[in-house]
Formats: sequence, C-alpha cells, structure tokens
Amino acid sequence: MKTRLAYLNGRWIPDTELAIGVDDVGFLLGATVAERLRTFRGKTFRIEEHLRRMQRSLSIVGLDAEAIVAELSEVVPEFVERNRSHIVADDDWTIIAFATPGAAGGGRPTVCVHGFPLLFRLWAKQYELGVSTMISRVRQVPPDCWPPALKCRSRMHYYLADMQASHEEAGARAILLDENGYVAEASTANVVVFRAAEGLISPPEEHILFGVSLGVVQELANRLDVPFVKRHLTVAELLSADEALLAGTSICLLPIVRCNRERIGSGAPGPTFGRLLGAWSEMVGVDIAAQANRFSSRPDSN
Repeated sequence: MKTRLAYLNGRWIPDTELAIGVDDVGFLLGATVAERLRTFRGKTFRIEEHLRRMQRSLSIVGLDAEAIVAELSEVVPEFVERNRSHIVADDDWTIIAFATPGAAGGGRPTVCVHGFPLLFRLWAKQYELGVSTMISRVRQVPPDCWPPALKCRSRMHYYLADMQASHEEAGARAILLDENGYVAEASTANVVVFRAAEGLISPPEEHILFGVSLGVVQELANRLDVPFVKRHLTVAELLSADEALLAGTSICLLPIVRCNRERIGSGAPGPTFGRLLGAWSEMVGVDIAAQANRFSSRPDSN
C-alpha cells in the first residue's frame, strides 16, 4: 500500500519521514502557528477562513504571513489530491498546516502540511450521549501574554486543564475561565450556551480564539432565526443554561450535558443542538453524526 504523503519545506515526502529538528524554535519554545482543517466528502471545508485566520496568527509572531499563506493555499488542496487514493468513500480527513520560525539563530521558516483520517472513535458516541465537562482551575492565557486571536501550539494550559478534568471525572473535558472568571473556551473548542429567553450566547470575540466552526454556528443560527449574542458568560449562566455546546473543526458540534457533575438542561442533547447539527449536515451533504458512528470502529492509521 502506498504511503501517505506530507509536505515539508517545499518537498513532498512520505509522512513516516516527517521530522522537526530539536533546534527548531517551534520545538524549543513552542512557537508554532497552526491550523487544523477537515474535509467533507473529500473537499477541504472553509479553507479560505482557516488561512485568513492563520495569516493573522503568522503576522502576530512576525513571520512572512502573506508568502506562507500563499504557499499553503496551493499546498493544502494539493495535499488532498496527492492522498486521494487513501481517502475511503464517505470518510473524511484531518489536515494540519503549521509554520514555525525555523531553526534557532536564523534561516527559513518551517512550513508543513500533513493529515490523516478523522479519529471519529474519540467523539462518535458523544453526539447521542453528550459531553461531561469540568470548570478547570487552570485559566485561559491572559491577553497580555499573547493575543486571543493567535492560534498556536503553545498549549500546556489545555493539557493541564484536561488532565485535571479527567482526574476529577473520567472522560470529562475542561472548560477554562479567563483572568476575570468568565467562561472562555474548552480545550480545542469554543463554548456556546443556549438560553430560551436570549438565544445562543458566545463569549465576546475579542476575548477568545473565535473558531471557524463557531462562525458556522453563528451562520446557521441566523438561517434558523435563532438569536446569536456575544457577551461575557458567567459560570452560573453556563450551569443554568437550557443547552450548552462545543464547536470545533473535527467534531463540528457536540452537546455538553454535564458541568461540574451538574446537569445542563435536561442532561441530554437538546433540540437546539439537533437543529444546528441537522442544518450543518444539510449544508455539507454529510450526516455528521452518522458518519462518525459509521467510521468509529475504523483502525487508526496515523
């Protein structure tokens, strides 16, 4: 069987040969700008929005944002085509694009694109059963450390928060608060709540990394005539919400059914979640939950 291909610094190589030097600033300091994309029906979803966000992140860290994004705008579609024979019908992939300043002491930036089949087994059952969460004692990185708009791989706080959450309740995911005690985001996902009297509520865009998937939720809410509000969100409002959701690239949308061992709403996926996921599935021509369940037993090959 042919090996999957990956892109590294202008070369297409077997992904088994991917490596980053120990002197690369992305390894030494975690100075890595990254975007995680996914496909639907074998086509990359919202690539322009992901690359626009990456350009902003690259600019923040002082890399040649315009040149790197121009490179990636050609490489990401080519990555899909070069690996087309590995994409099983009705299956979909994760695609990861990242860039670092390169080796310490100067030199060209490291630019890489790689990917693998989506790890549906990690979340397939959660469309039906929901997600348990815990409010973490680990806080979101404050904006005077780095801007919320910077999507980077410096994620030790996510790791520690999820480790704490899973220690307190097996399988739980962490929700992080900002420096003022408001709900910020989950590890690798945005948090949205639904309150019948107000609609969908997301933390203010300037206080979080506003994800591409969260933008899709806002777009679908507008189509469904569900109000979408951006404002500070307290822990009490999260706990008393009618529904709560996680939005992220790979999962698209998952229902939060418990937080701090307390039920959110009915304690089961709610009707707003169902409407939004249904509208998302219709938009991309894929039954998102059914696809995840169908491929959840596929052996991981990454």
